[in-house]
Amino acid sequence: MSFSSVTKNELARVIGRRRCCRIAELAALVKMDGSLQISGGKVSLNLFNHNAAVARKMFILLKDLYGIQAEVMVKKKMRLNKNNVYLVRVPPQEGLAEILVDLGMLDESGLLRSGLHQGLLRTECCRRAYLRGIFLGGGSVNDPGGTYHLELITGNERLAADICRLLKRFKLEARISTRKKWYVVYLKESEQIVKCLNLMSAHTALLEFENTRVVKDMRNRVNRLVNCETANLNKTVNASLRQTENIRLIARTLGMGKLSPSLREVAELRLSYPDASLKELGEMATPPLGRSGVNHRLRKLEQIAEKLRTGGEQQML
Repeated sequence: MSFSSVTKNELARVIGRRRCCRIAELAALVKMDGSLQISGGKVSLNLFNHNAAVARKMFILLKDLYGIQAEVMVKKKMRLNKNNVYLVRVPPQEGLAEILVDLGMLDESGLLRSGLHQGLLRTECCRRAYLRGIFLGGGSVNDPGGTYHLELITGNERLAADICRLLKRFKLEARISTRKKWYVVYLKESEQIVKCLNLMSAHTALLEFENTRVVKDMRNRVNRLVNCETANLNKTVNASLRQTENIRLIARTLGMGKLSPSLREVAELRLSYPDASLKELGEMATPPLGRSGVNHRLRKLEQIAEKLRTGGEQQML
């Protein structure tokens, strides 16, 4: 089961304590998953969702808030992943129009409302419940082991803009992109996703997200350190090979006796200890040298070797 499904299953078990919060969450579910069907002059409400726990929550909220005994049906998709689609249907009945106005599906004139019903978002607890309903209706969140991404998808441009503004009221820097005919409101930063999960009361998912993120960050930090150490080691080995080759060229061509005592000492130490660092070579010198001192003498040896390769005269220092 995906991390997104686990999160939705957890949120589906969260029921708001206050009636206004339960109405706000149901209103968000209706706005994201609902459609009106008119047949014979009568109106029915259909709610579609791919998650059984979310469909069960829709059924419970409709019965708890309005005493509606909805119908629940399961449809099997015949294409792609063939997941089940759950339909919660409210058949035509008296008072349904008033309920749709209460849930923000219709305005007071009986016309479809395209954006959020601001009357449902007066308190912070209701805004949090509405955000939870939006996620259950059309949201998803990636497994934190991969890329950090939480998104809320709707086919209504104004609704997407309203959702984005709602998130920004919680200091969440959401953005909107388009994907075919859909509008995607998304969060990319891990800290923002953690805050969003907390606002929706997905506390178990939040802890799993944080644990995975800590392990992932630690692994990345270790990899960076290993890569850095490997690069430094390769650099040191390559430099040592180049220095040893230079010194052997000088020994074959000029002879070590032609070098000044200070250069000869460093050259002999490098030949004797090819794997030693500059600091270690300096500690073995008499008197001891600093890293910069050893490096300066090795550069002089390299200059002599380059002159020998080009056939120039030697200038012993």
